[in-house]
Amino acid sequence: MTQIFHNLAAACGSEGGFFLFPTWYQYLERQTRSGQCFVEVTDIMDIWLVALAILNILLRLAGLVAIGFVIYGGIKYVTSQGEPQKTKNAQETIINALIGAVIAIVASGVVGFIAGRFS
Repeated sequence: MTQIFHNLAAACGSEGGFFLFPTWYQYLERQTRSGQCFVEVTDIMDIWLVALAILNILLRLAGLVAIGFVIYGGIKYVTSQGEPQKTKNAQETIINALIGAVIAIVASGVVGFIAGRFS
């Protein structure tokens, strides 16, 4: 079940992908052959490492969405014009978004830690 993916990164040492998101092959072993970067997927553990990298990408995306909701809640707060119900709703949006951001950050760190132990 050996598949070889090549030309994955400009250099095998580069870790950043699009907008500094991790790449799907972040936790796989990379090799340089003839000046090109290669990744081999040889067993089920490699598939799990790819799944963990994709999960890490999704968690980071969830963190960005949470930051967007903090901004949205701030806009709602500013435009509430002192109405108690609108102000309360805006504060709840901000608090829930911050809780979501913290959860996404911690979960991304846990996934990175687990993947680092397996790779």
